[in-house]
Amino acid sequence: MRLTHAAVLALLFIFAACPLSAADPQPRLLPGHMGSVMAVAFSPDGKTLASGSRDGTVKLWDVASGTLKQTLTDHASDVYAIEYSPDGKLMATGSGDKTIKIWNVPSYQVIRTLEGHTDHVRSVAFSPDQKSLASASVDMTVRTWDVQTGAAKLTIKGHTKRAKTAIWSPDGKMLASASSDFTLRLWDAQTGAALAVLEGHTSGLENVVWSPDGKTLASGDVEGKIRLWDVATRKVRHVLQGHTSEIDSMAFSPGGKTLASGCKDKTLKLWNVEAATLRQTLTGFPTRTESLAYSPDGKLLAAGSGGPESLVRLWNTGEFQK
Repeated sequence: MRLTHAAVLALLFIFAACPLSAADPQPRLLPGHMGSVMAVAFSPDGKTLASGSRDGTVKLWDVASGTLKQTLTDHASDVYAIEYSPDGKLMATGSGDKTIKIWNVPSYQVIRTLEGHTDHVRSVAFSPDQKSLASASVDMTVRTWDVQTGAAKLTIKGHTKRAKTAIWSPDGKMLASASSDFTLRLWDAQTGAALAVLEGHTSGLENVVWSPDGKTLASGDVEGKIRLWDVATRKVRHVLQGHTSEIDSMAFSPGGKTLASGCKDKTLKLWNVEAATLRQTLTGFPTRTESLAYSPDGKLLAAGSGGPESLVRLWNTGEFQK
């Protein structure tokens, strides 16, 4: 018997309704998107999970029950990036429509639309003091914005190909950006001055994440290699090898001991950061893992999948190998 698409979705919704259980190693499935899930983010209180998709929507999920609370349709194209402000009162999204939207939480009404990028916005990040927002775009620039007014602050140029990710250091003094030009760059967050160009990758970078303690940067490229950089010396500390295709997503656990990486090779790997060793490989996915996020308490890991599956997986991290 061949199941229709509607029947498959119905079965997924039934599975998704099953409560999370520490005894169940299988993830909960949150279906509903009609395009690759490019971004996932937990609210700071851990109660809501936001997911952004190539279908142009942002979906808000109740973490405890796994039910869909709301679908936001204000963007006119793919939603590539989502982040909550540290106090949880705002959410920012970046889109293929070249705009950034800032949303009030919990009403989830757009209070500000930031315009200035001339191509897809691939990442957004609030500064630790939540006064500024950083964005990276296919237009090769990194920009910063005043969160309160929406005014543009800095336009940072230096990358020679698309900028894929821009993030703040935990102390808010630096920005790191990853680009298809094979480089990872560090910038002074206040002035936009170039501080360093970290070279060593032999293919385009897809993403970069900063460890919670600020001492390590992890960058992933299209060849499947992950480099761990010592921020103080700006040298490569380790190269993590095991993936066989582009690194689509990475996330440090809140404690910084584990790095999760999702890949086009249809695997999700968990790495011991200190030892630079592979802890576990999760397999059996029908498609790539486009996005990853740990819950604030580190007890859950959310993963957004590529099309045609286009859903969110939600794991209890206690079930992972230690």
